[in-house]
Amino acid sequence: MSWLDQVIGSVAPGYALKREQARTDIARHQAVQQVFNQGYGDHGASRRKKSLTAWNPVAGDAEEDIHENLESLRPRARDLYMGGSLANGAIKTMRTSIIGTGLKVKPSFDADFLRLNDDQSRQLRRQIEREFALWADSKDCDAAGMHNFYELQQLAFLSWMMSGDAFVLLPLLPRKHSTYDLRVRLIEADRCNSPLNESLNDKISSGVEVDNDGMVVAYHFSDKHPGSTRLTNTKWTRVEVIGQQSGRRNVLHLMEAERPEQRRGVPLLAPVIESLKQLDRYTEAELMAAVISAMFTVFVETPNPEDADQFGLGSSGDPIDNPTGEPLPPSDGGDLRLGNGAVQFLEPGEKAVFADPSRPNAGFDPFVTAILRQVGASLEIPYELLLKHFTSSYSASRAALLEAWKMFRMRRAWMSADFCQPIYEEWFAEAVIKGRIDAPGIFDDPLLFKAYTKAEWNGPSQGQLDPVKEVNAAVTRIDNGLSTRQREAAELTGTEYESNVRQLVYEQKIRDEYGLATPLPKGGEKEIVEEDQA
Repeated sequence: MSWLDQVIGSVAPGYALKREQARTDIARHQAVQQVFNQGYGDHGASRRKKSLTAWNPVAGDAEEDIHENLESLRPRARDLYMGGSLANGAIKTMRTSIIGTGLKVKPSFDADFLRLNDDQSRQLRRQIEREFALWADSKDCDAAGMHNFYELQQLAFLSWMMSGDAFVLLPLLPRKHSTYDLRVRLIEADRCNSPLNESLNDKISSGVEVDNDGMVVAYHFSDKHPGSTRLTNTKWTRVEVIGQQSGRRNVLHLMEAERPEQRRGVPLLAPVIESLKQLDRYTEAELMAAVISAMFTVFVETPNPEDADQFGLGSSGDPIDNPTGEPLPPSDGGDLRLGNGAVQFLEPGEKAVFADPSRPNAGFDPFVTAILRQVGASLEIPYELLLKHFTSSYSASRAALLEAWKMFRMRRAWMSADFCQPIYEEWFAEAVIKGRIDAPGIFDDPLLFKAYTKAEWNGPSQGQLDPVKEVNAAVTRIDNGLSTRQREAAELTGTEYESNVRQLVYEQKIRDEYGLATPLPKGGEKEIVEEDQA
């Protein structure tokens, strides 16, 4: 303490205390500023840079950042899908590439663990395929009786991408003339919401109930859509994820989580909603400007606007035909139109000015392209695939397809694991219970159940830009042991290699019967002979 502080302290103790407090506050502020100005504090977390001073987003949990905003995100995403060509095309592109005509099951049970020989494995595989087709190809698998299993895949995926999540119930509903009782019931995301009397229950969020450990134990579904206009009281049903008595899985929840403790999904279009909507408005404005520029538009300058007439209209104000051929409604008195072939005499002082909107706009396409590249980056769909517009070289176009298929395969794997496989396991259990498939011990040991129900789900192939190059590459991979014929058949054509070989055997027999020689594929002679002997 300096001599001045001592003098002030003896004369004015209160003032001396304030001086000391101010000095301490300045020191603390300098220390804090030193921390803020080092590491991230001098970069992304800086509070002194002008470019970041006004950027202070609030940090919230998944409940506040996601769940509270879904009531706005879902309607906007659906509106873009229903009225926006780009959003509609992006989601349908994913649907077609990931699901296509449906993900088909290929039983791949563990024959070694189950101690099945080749003949037993072949018979069991064909029996499973026949029985599953009996259920999956029929609309009886749908609780509503409208879709088969593969169409349900498409609908579930579209709802998942559009709304952020979708729910699947798996009730057992016996029906006449139906072999199996398992049904698939799709529930739209909006119908999973918290009951009004549970609004203060912190264990239920957006219709999802968790226990003390954070595990999801039940979902709450309303009996009608929140946007429904039916004048009935809303009732909620609590559905447990796993039945306490049966042990069956009652609910499947399709969603893509992006944060821990997140219970509901976010629509695919959420990050680009504003960009797509503004782009739609801009496109509509440019389209209207182009239409107007194609017409013979005239502005009339007059010193007395009250005497202005409706150009091209008679005194009766009857509607006339516009240049597009559509009849125009009667004018309300403030709308001026130029009729087809109409002649109008101008009053003294009036002057005709011809519009020149300078359309089409030369900067429209480059600007839209730049925006679409950013949208494609967010949706993980390259610009070329987003617009189905391949104008680059073979290498560039193939690179775009390969990049897109990374995302397609990832979401296909999710769809297989979260939708197809659980339903297949429930169907398999019923088939064993009904005695239509022989799987001894399947309910005694979880390992046996897993071994019997293991399956692969194959969808549409990637396709080829240059089939010759890509088939030659596949042959080279097989010859060098980098891939298998089964994998290449699935990747290139979406077919099953074993079925292809059986068909080749049949075709070879037919050609031999009529004395025609058929060149066999490289390395295929031995396989066909072995299959023929079997």
